[in-house]
Amino acid sequence: MHRRTLAGIVTGLTLVAATGCGSSSADDPSAESGSGKDHGAVDGAQEVAEPQLHLTTIDADGAVAQLDLLEGSSAEVGTIGAPSAVDSDGRYLYATTADGVEIVDSGMWTWDHGDHFHYYRGEPRVLGTVEGEGKATVATGPLSTAGSTGVFFEDSGEAVLLDNEALADGEVRELFRLEAEPHEGLVAPFGDGALVTVADGGEVTGLSYHDTDGSAEGNQIPCAEASGTITTRVGVVVGCADGAVLATETDGRPSFERIEYPKDTSAPPATSFDGRKSRPTVAALSGRTGIWLLDTRERTWSHLDAGVPLRQVVAADDEEGHVLALDTAGRVRVFAADSGRQLAATEPLVNPSDKGVDLVVDQERAYLNVPAEGVVHEIDYADKARIARTLETPTAPVFFTETGR
Repeated sequence: MHRRTLAGIVTGLTLVAATGCGSSSADDPSAESGSGKDHGAVDGAQEVAEPQLHLTTIDADGAVAQLDLLEGSSAEVGTIGAPSAVDSDGRYLYATTADGVEIVDSGMWTWDHGDHFHYYRGEPRVLGTVEGEGKATVATGPLSTAGSTGVFFEDSGEAVLLDNEALADGEVRELFRLEAEPHEGLVAPFGDGALVTVADGGEVTGLSYHDTDGSAEGNQIPCAEASGTITTRVGVVVGCADGAVLATETDGRPSFERIEYPKDTSAPPATSFDGRKSRPTVAALSGRTGIWLLDTRERTWSHLDAGVPLRQVVAADDEEGHVLALDTAGRVRVFAADSGRQLAATEPLVNPSDKGVDLVVDQERAYLNVPAEGVVHEIDYADKARIARTLETPTAPVFFTETGR
């Protein structure tokens, strides 16, 4: 894996045009990771013909289990510490516990090769712990067997970058661990390294690129109040007070550009992003009732007003442009991205203030956990938000995600 140099490229924020599959561009996740070899294969895993979709759940005490969405079978995976938060990339679950971040490998993953996919099935297991203190912010890349994953510990200011290739082999390996002043920060995997927040007196002023050995390269990237990051089909997004920074890469050449909010809006900024994996458009809350949509391919923002208080929004970014939202009454609402018109809504399904409640979206379905009832609702959002199935999970889904994506 060659080393990519960023010195001198930050001053002029330039546009990198996406190229087609087979080139080294952010539109091909395997190219962005720096390693497309073997198409995501790992010793001991079986390549199969379709995605191995599962629900992986963790209860309040840390018991982990899986439900196979195709076959209906279930299995116990293991036990971790009692979680306070869980993040996922569609394969691994990163659970914040008293010891730091404990990692669960669902054993199910999809390798996105740009114009086609490869699907794998292996054995689920608990991998180990990234030690750290306090709230942890986790940021994942597009591929589970290549590239990296970022963890930032707010209380200590420690920034950690994990090696995904090692994770796929069952090892928790840190590429770097940097120390900074405590702040609400992030580590966003990008290229062969990561973007790390820079703080002054606890206030985030920008981003710094660090190579895999932890060394800083290039100048600071302006991004006041940086908050929220996500990897899209196009590149890596980090939210800023005045818009977002989009980091892209073509033929090993990185570029950072600013996508500013429209001049004619005073809507509250986006502070976190969510969307269907490996799609260019992502969604973010904007105040109580607003929704920001960021199209990273077109480099444009659009703003919708749901008219009701919301807790979470997710961009499906499908052909119909569905945007899903969980409102503060526990309903799942479906909106049209182009007009903001509400297309459908469920009855109240959950107390959205319950710990761990999450809305996860794939190409055809959405999943909403109801921890108090021990079930997960499978919702056909394109069919008037119809409840397709109500699934009983082997452990109470206090935290959950859909794996195999």
